[in-house]
Amino acid sequence: MTALKIVMQVLLVITSLLLVPLVLLHKGRGGGLSDMFGGGISSSAGSSGVAERNLNRITIGVALAWAAVIVVLGLLERG
Repeated sequence: MTALKIVMQVLLVITSLLLVPLVLLHKGRGGGLSDMFGGGISSSAGSSGVAERNLNRITIGVALAWAAVIVVLGLLERG
């Protein structure tokens, strides 16, 4: 049981470290803090539609994996 717990903790660290840059790579939509600090001034030539969709898919996949690892670790701690 402890080997599974260690594997889940390692996966949690990996997915956490992946999730931070993936979220930060997203283009700002404006109207929030990104506008306040000059994010609204940037041009829209940053990324293509396909790259943005792929980034969204990867981010959602990593976030779902992160949430699943959290749930499994919670169940392991409980029982």
